[in-house]
Parts: sequence; structure tokens; C-alpha cells
Amino acid sequence: MIVARGPMSADARYRRIAADIHARIEAGEWQVGDQLPSREAMAREYDVHPQTMRLAHLLLRRTGILEGEKRRGVFVAHPPAMRTLTDADAAWPYSSETTDTRTRRATAELAARLDVPVGTTLQHETVECMDPGGRSAMLVSSWWRGRRRPHTAFVVEVGVAPLNEEQAAALGSLSDVVAYRLVRTRVDAAGRPVETADLILPMDRWLIRLSGKHVSGGAQ
Repeated sequence: MIVARGPMSADARYRRIAADIHARIEAGEWQVGDQLPSREAMAREYDVHPQTMRLAHLLLRRTGILEGEKRRGVFVAHPPAMRTLTDADAAWPYSSETTDTRTRRATAELAARLDVPVGTTLQHETVECMDPGGRSAMLVSSWWRGRRRPHTAFVVEVGVAPLNEEQAAALGSLSDVVAYRLVRTRVDAAGRPVETADLILPMDRWLIRLSGKHVSGGAQ
């Protein structure tokens, strides 16, 4: 169990507690449908203010790990429904939230994907896509040069990669858990890349069944 003490920020504290509760559920301490101890009891256990526990519970409910309502307590949720991705370029049909729009310098990998010099200033956004229940289902990080331009086709490379801490927190998972990583590059009529993106999809929530017309690389 993580005991939250020291100079850790409030945001980091409740995220660390949420991650620890998730790990305890994964380890079998609580099963699907089990009720967790009260917020006050868990606040005492983690030596934090009840408000910090409220934020941890909210994060776990948002990401589908817990469910419940005020005055009823919180319970371990049933696993989220599996979704199937068939078109990596389709508009997301549910709600989404843009979480980062800071510009980036092109790394060697991004420079190769966009056919630009290393170090080029790129526009960037990360979008968190929610399922119909408001739970985080997928992260899409996109990069492009200058203004956004229309595309006529796209290519997708399918692979896997471990989640970093930021991705894990957003998706309600644990860092280093392996997730699907789809590298989608949009191209114009001349075949020049106009935008590239990483789509991060948790393996416990997604099946990948893409058309072979636009797929290359890793296993499907």
C-alpha cells in the first residue's frame, strides 16, 4: 500500500492513491461487485484528507475501475465492454477532451513520419476519447506542421507499447502495461504526409480489425 506523505502535490497524491487502489484490485484484494471501505476509512488508511480520497474515487469511477453513487459507496466495476476498431481514421462518435496543445520539436521519429527536418516546430494535440459512459477509452496524440491540411488517404502501422505514467493515469491503468499503439499517418493527394498520430488503446478494452487496405506493420 502507498502511504501518501511528504511534499507530493495534491494532484500527484490522489493519482498515486488511485493507482494503488487499482493495483490492489488487480491483485485480487477486492473482486468485481465488492464494496470498498468508506471514504473516511480509506482516508485514514492512506493518511490523507477525505477530499483527496474523493478525487481518487472520482478518477477511478471515470476510468471505469469503480462504480457507485453518493451515499451508496463505491464498488469494483465490471470490466468495460470490449470495442472493435475497424477504421483508424473515423471520427470519434462520443465525447472527447483535448488535454494538451503544446507545440513540439520534431524528434527523429516524428521527422521521418512527417518528412520534415529534425527539430522542426510541430503543432500538437492530445485528445482523450470517452466511451458512452464517460470512461476514458483511447488517447490520440497528433502532430502536424503549420496549419492543418486536408488529407485524401492514410496509412496505419499496428503495434504495441508500454504505457507511460501520463497515459496510464489518463486511461485508468498502470504504467508499463502494454497497450495497442497505432501509428496513423494522413497523406495528401500526392502522397505527402500532412499529419501523423499515435492512437493508444488499452488491450483489455479493444479488438483491432482494420482493413488491409490501410494497414502495415505489426500484428493485427
